[in-house]
Amino acid sequence: MRKTQITIDVELDDNHVPEKMTWNAQDGGIESQPTKATMISVWDDKTMEALRIDLWTKDMPLDQMKMFIHQILISLGSTYQRASGEEDVAAWMEEMAEEFAVKSAIKM
Repeated sequence: MRKTQITIDVELDDNHVPEKMTWNAQDGGIESQPTKATMISVWDDKTMEALRIDLWTKDMPLDQMKMFIHQILISLGSTYQRASGEEDVAAWMEEMAEEFAVKSAIKM
């Protein structure tokens, strides 16, 4: 069996708030690439719930956070469509993402 790793290194300030983050992906050729935010979800099939880690650096601009969340919402719709084949639900999810963009005043 082949294994690979994706890692995220987080530097914290004295109050345990992320100041700097970098990520690494062996197979993707990514090494110590800086990032200002990460959202990781894993499925726990024993408890039947999603477990999450949401981190962002204290200097991440709000407009970039809004764009980040908007893009995640769009990708969730795409992922759902590929997994389920339910194009109508995926389209609704994309509409919801666009409504988020309008309500949060994302500058595109």
